[in-house]
Amino acid sequence: LERITATDAADDLEGCDLIVEAVFENRELKAKVTQEAEARLSDDAVFGSNTSTLPITGLAEASARPANFIGIHFFSPVDRMRLVEIICGEQTSDRALAKVFDYVLKIRKTPIVVNDSRGFYTSRVFGTYINEGTALLWEGNNPHTIEVAGRKAGMPVGPLALYDEVGISLAKHIRDQTRRDLEAAGETIDEPPHIEMLDIMVTEHGRGGRAEGGGFYEYPEDGPKHLWPKLREMFPPRGDAVPFDEMIERIMFAQAIESARCFQEGVVRSVADANIGSVFGWGFAPFKGGTLQYINDYGVEQFVERSRELADSYGPRFDPPDILLKMAKNGEKF
Repeated sequence: LERITATDAADDLEGCDLIVEAVFENRELKAKVTQEAEARLSDDAVFGSNTSTLPITGLAEASARPANFIGIHFFSPVDRMRLVEIICGEQTSDRALAKVFDYVLKIRKTPIVVNDSRGFYTSRVFGTYINEGTALLWEGNNPHTIEVAGRKAGMPVGPLALYDEVGISLAKHIRDQTRRDLEAAGETIDEPPHIEMLDIMVTEHGRGGRAEGGGFYEYPEDGPKHLWPKLREMFPPRGDAVPFDEMIERIMFAQAIESARCFQEGVVRSVADANIGSVFGWGFAPFKGGTLQYINDYGVEQFVERSRELADSYGPRFDPPDILLKMAKNGEKF
C-alpha cells in the first residue's frame, strides 16, 4: 500500500511509462481521459484502456500516439481472477504489445492476446452465457431451474446470478452505446426479443443488479440471496418448458459457437488462447477444457448436426459457422 499514490491531479501522471485507464464505458469520457493523460506522458509511454466492449481502434482515435494505445481488460473481482485480455487495435505496435505482456506477467496474471472486435473475445462469448439464461427466462422457464442448469453445466454460478454480479444496468448501458455506435456507422443490429428484458428490469422496475440493491435476485441483509419472487409473475410459463438437458446444451452450445465464430474471424489468435480465456476469464466448465475443446470432445460433425437442430428450434444464434462446416466435412478438429 505504501507504493500506491492516490491522486485527483492529472499532473501526477508525469513520467509514467504505462497508464491503465478504467473509467466508465463511455466513449466520450474515455477520449477525454486519454487526452488528459497523454499530455503528461513521454512519446514512448503506453496507454492501456481497461474496456470490456468498446473497440480499441475506435478508442485510439482520441490518442495522439495510436501505436502506443492498447486494450488491457481485467476481470472482476480483479484480486481473484487470473486472466487479463490484451487487445491489439489496428495500429497497436509490437513494442506496446510486448511491454503490456511483460507487465501482465509481472503482476502474476495470465495473459491472452486477441485482435480488435466489439466485445473482443471474452466479453463477446461470456455474454452468450448470461444472455441464454435470460432467453430461457423470457420463454417462461422456471428461473430456479435455469440457475441449476447453469451450475450443472459446470459454470461457477447460474446465468441470472452472474448477470446480477456483472450488472444489468451496465449491460443496458453497453447495449445502448452499441446501438448508438452502429447507428452512427449506418449499420443495424439484429437483436433477439429477450433483449427487451434489460428495459423491463432496469427502466420499469429499477432492478439494476446486485450493486444497485437487487436484480434477478434479492439480497436481504439478514439472510442469503434468493430469486426475486416477481420473476414468475413477469415472465409466466408459456407452453411446454424446455427439457433440463436441453437447457444445459443451449448454455454450452451458445458459448462454443460464438468462440468458433471468434476463431473464424481472427479475433482470438489461437485455440489455446480461446480455451484458456474461457476457463480463466469467466469460468467455462473447467473439466471440459475450454469452449473449443468442448466442440472437439462432442465431435465436430455431431456438434454441427446438433447446432442445426437447436437453430431450427431457437433461432439463428445457434447456426454453426462456416469454419465448423468445413471442419466437419474434412474430419478436422481444433
